[in-house]
Amino acid sequence: MEHKSQKIEVVVAAAEGYFALPPEWEDDERMNFLFSDFKENRDVSTTDWDSKMDFWTSLILKICRSRGTVCVNLQELNKIFQRKGIMPLGLATVIQCMARCGKIQRESEFAANVDCGWVSWGVGLLLVKPLKWTFSTLLGSSGVTLKELFVVIELVKEKAAELLGVYRSSPVANHSLLSFQELRTLSSHVCADESTLCMALLQLQREKQVTVSLHGGEKIVKFSQPGQNHVSPASDVDLGIYQLQRSERLLEERVEALGLEAEKYKEEARVLLREGKKSQALRCLRSRKRVEKKADHLYAQLENVKGILEKIANSQTDKLVIQAYQAGVSALRLSLKDVTVEGAESLVDQIQELCDTQDEVNQILAGGALNSTDADTDGLEDELRFLLENSSLDEPSTLPEVPSHPLSPVRESGSLCDDLLSALPTQPSLLCSNGMLR
Repeated sequence: MEHKSQKIEVVVAAAEGYFALPPEWEDDERMNFLFSDFKENRDVSTTDWDSKMDFWTSLILKICRSRGTVCVNLQELNKIFQRKGIMPLGLATVIQCMARCGKIQRESEFAANVDCGWVSWGVGLLLVKPLKWTFSTLLGSSGVTLKELFVVIELVKEKAAELLGVYRSSPVANHSLLSFQELRTLSSHVCADESTLCMALLQLQREKQVTVSLHGGEKIVKFSQPGQNHVSPASDVDLGIYQLQRSERLLEERVEALGLEAEKYKEEARVLLREGKKSQALRCLRSRKRVEKKADHLYAQLENVKGILEKIANSQTDKLVIQAYQAGVSALRLSLKDVTVEGAESLVDQIQELCDTQDEVNQILAGGALNSTDADTDGLEDELRFLLENSSLDEPSTLPEVPSHPLSPVRESGSLCDDLLSALPTQPSLLCSNGMLR
């Protein structure tokens, strides 16, 4: 039964949006050790101390990351990690150790470390509620109160990078200035609450990627643009462009609303006309004309504002082009620093002289080789003619002489044998005069 109750606690913790607790959470013996307080002297048992400290440190980071927050306090941790009605006894020691190692920092100290204008942050310029700074917190009091907020440095850096990425990938990335509320809406899926957004902006201001100022009672955030190492303070030009862009958005919303209102009057007039209420339908049409006239007037103002913004954008482009020209002129001047017209002319003359010399050498070499080739060719042709003449006189002809008399007609195959026999020489006589054989 006890084991079942323990399982329910784990599920409830996950359902509240925290995360699934580690498996060893159900090991009573292990958890009794982890829930016990730290010994006053770490050297008594270094292994046990470090094991317990690593467990709670990693668990606190996982809890904050899963919830999307960057701040935590002791009271909240005691509630999250409560097990069977028992709270961990050593969380205050864990927080103190994490603070000494630089993993967490008091919210007041974190805001105070911003390079400029940190006092304005303390009076509530950016934070959800004014930071209650005291001399003890600014001097680094070692005590940990239940409600004192601590910023997890690793997580706030991650949130700052996410926030900057969200801005630069959004449709308003070309707007250097944004109101705090606009940024809150834009980053709602990244920053769980305004406190998280404020801490991320403080981190970006520390990294000189953001500057925050108050103008006309409105919090204005200026982001650095791509290619800039750090952000510059909001200038009068930036504020003027911001006001124009804000007016543009308001005019667009107003024109759209008037368009919907005109359509509404048109539909009402159609319905009244069908019902036979002609006079009321005429009044609706007059109202529609009046709304359309007002919308046309606002649309003309909107076009003027867009024209001014376009001219400002073009002027900024022209400024970049001029800066590029200036950089190009400076680079060209440096590259031609040691180059003169006289030196260039002398160099060209030397090159031409060397080319002429090379041409003369090539002509001489080509002419000599051509004459020698002609002489050799003539000698070879004479020798070849001599060999042909001698060979025709000395060597006997191997061909038969051409017959001078006409050829005899072809005989039949039977008389050919007779001719061959008659052509043979006569057989010599083998008898002597006395009739005896020789």
